Amino acid sequence: MNTETERTTGTLSGEHTLVARGLKKSYAGFEAVRGVDFRVSGGECFGFLGPNGAGKTTTMKMIYGAVIPTGGELTVAGLDVYHHEREIKRRIGVVPQENNLDDELKVEENLLIYGRYYDLPRKLVLRRAEELLDFMQLSEKAEATVEQLSGGMKRRLLIARALLNDPEIVVLDEPTTGLDPQARLLVWDRLRELTAEGKTLILTTHYMEEAARLCDRLVIMEGGLIIAEGTPGALVEEHVSPQVLEFRTDHRSLEELVPIIEAASDAVERTGDESILAYTEDADALLERVRGSGAKIENTVYRQAGLEDVFLRLTGRRLVE
Repeated sequence: MNTETERTTGTLSGEHTLVARGLKKSYAGFEAVRGVDFRVSGGECFGFLGPNGAGKTTTMKMIYGAVIPTGGELTVAGLDVYHHEREIKRRIGVVPQENNLDDELKVEENLLIYGRYYDLPRKLVLRRAEELLDFMQLSEKAEATVEQLSGGMKRRLLIARALLNDPEIVVLDEPTTGLDPQARLLVWDRLRELTAEGKTLILTTHYMEEAARLCDRLVIMEGGLIIAEGTPGALVEEHVSPQVLEFRTDHRSLEELVPIIEAASDAVERTGDESILAYTEDADALLERVRGSGAKIENTVYRQAGLEDVFLRLTGRRLVE
């Protein structure tokens, strides 16, 4: 079957349910996305990480049809976004970053009205709404108005709404923003259940732990480009040493410590006037060398390197508004 036939019928090309080649988006001459390539397989959770302005939200909007690309190729559920926008929207679910629920309607009514957009039979929508409210532990709130819900409950309702049409692909833009730890764990469990059922998840998040726990693969974006791609574990292995020591002391002593630590570490980062991070293959040997130097140390923190270290190494520690 040729590519054009695949796009027209919606048949997936191989196992990839989402493919981008040279994808671009410009606004009044500004290139928000500058030509990115990625492939997402069916049933995986694929993440987009990046600082504000990196282009990840624009990329997400192109995936779910909120904006049209200005260049490149993008197929979603095997369909070309330039010619099958309506059909794509029927086959995906979207959890937006902002709350766009109808606050004056009841919780269940929000789902029932949303079901009309897909021309779903009322009996089916009623059944799906009941199942999804139970799935997101909101059954007891079915008759409450949305404005009576906590912020965390509203996020869970947005996820339930995104699943109403039983989508192949679910796009989640910061799905757990504002949730307390218990609610976040609940959402993580539910999202893992969805991938176990074969649904494809496209995720953006600023929580590195969330990305590490949920994403099978992810990309890190900066300046409209993809600067790294891989599994969370592979990215950590590729870009940072496995062990991290944070040394804390006063400013004067820190200046004395820097050359000692630099000589014995794979990489060093200053995180303030009184602290420094050292990346190493052997934290014990590094610590012994520092102590042997006689340099003053007020506190030392040891941990394993993680995705946050990769993110900061590649995109920097500068605050981006």
